[in-house]
Amino acid sequence: MNSDGPLELWQQLHSTPEIFDAIAAAEGSELQRQTQLRSQYPAELVRLALELTSLREQARLKFSLADQLWMTRQSLEQSSSEELAIYKARRLRTAVPDNEPVLDFCTGLGADAIALAAGGTVITYDLDPVVLQLARWNAETYGVADRIEFRQQDVNDVEVAGRVLHLDPDQRDASGKRQRRLELIQPNLEKMQQLAMSCRAGVIKLSPASNFGGKFPECEVELVSWRGECKQALIWCGELAEPEQWRATVLPAGASLVGDPLSAYPQFGEVAAFIYDPDPAVVRAGMINHLSEETGASRLDEAEEYLTSNELIASPFMAAFEVHEVLGRNEKELRRWIRSNDIGSVEIKCRHLKIDVEKTRKSLPLQGAGTATVIFARVGGKSKVIVCSRVSEQQT
Repeated sequence: MNSDGPLELWQQLHSTPEIFDAIAAAEGSELQRQTQLRSQYPAELVRLALELTSLREQARLKFSLADQLWMTRQSLEQSSSEELAIYKARRLRTAVPDNEPVLDFCTGLGADAIALAAGGTVITYDLDPVVLQLARWNAETYGVADRIEFRQQDVNDVEVAGRVLHLDPDQRDASGKRQRRLELIQPNLEKMQQLAMSCRAGVIKLSPASNFGGKFPECEVELVSWRGECKQALIWCGELAEPEQWRATVLPAGASLVGDPLSAYPQFGEVAAFIYDPDPAVVRAGMINHLSEETGASRLDEAEEYLTSNELIASPFMAAFEVHEVLGRNEKELRRWIRSNDIGSVEIKCRHLKIDVEKTRKSLPLQGAGTATVIFARVGGKSKVIVCSRVSEQQT
């Protein structure tokens, strides 16, 4: 993982904490602020401090101690959120005997190593000395640095047989471009398959957009969403795997849907009183039919993931909407409904029909005070427009 500055510069920044107070106190335009700061500190130090300050602001959604963390843009982008890292660590720790460290490959920001260290010892590996130093400072912030051993070593040279492993491969190629193909990342697919078969228990963290399907036949695949966005595909190996099972997990609810995607048989039906938009982890895991069976909600169409029911169903795996009108694929009908119901803003949802969302929004007479959700979907093979309103958590 490439760093954003030499180690010496990071160490200088770490030993100059007052620069962050100066950044907070600086006034004026961006250029004026930089001029003020560069009159007190070296230009390279100012650049790195400003970049880190910006990254810390972005990290607040992920980490409770974001304002004290050390990171590069790449390490932040690839890091697990605090909640997700804790979720993985708890499951991994169930397979770790007392006094045995977990091996953490590809340290990054250190979020996963820190979460694992809450329950025992960890050995974390990375080739980049800057990454290791930043992660060590982050572990000190969380008070677990004494439980983590930081090693600058190529993970391809580490023996994992009989060990418990967490692997977060660098999902960029040699040029720094993010890749979806596992054959192009490091460690590559062949090496990851070897690790999955060799370790006693473990998990490989992948992008949910990557081509992981069918690549790890002896493992269990889990798709995890966090705050409504599918964040990780987890490949559980060895003792922690349930082969042929897929799992969709939603955080922070902590609920999981587990099963064989090919073993469920859903109901199909017309749009009823309520319609549901499944969580993206359920969709990516191919668990729509399981969700239909479990909740009793019907699918609208084989080509759609939306579900429907006459009675309101509360489920952490899907967002509920109360249906007001089902229209044909006719914008005049939709405009008429919007106008007659005093609608001023709309949420537009579509999964498979080709819709230009912004063009559609601009074509609507949004001059009222109300709000609505407009879903474009196939229902029994026909394109429909479903006008509804989001059901609040209090209502469910």
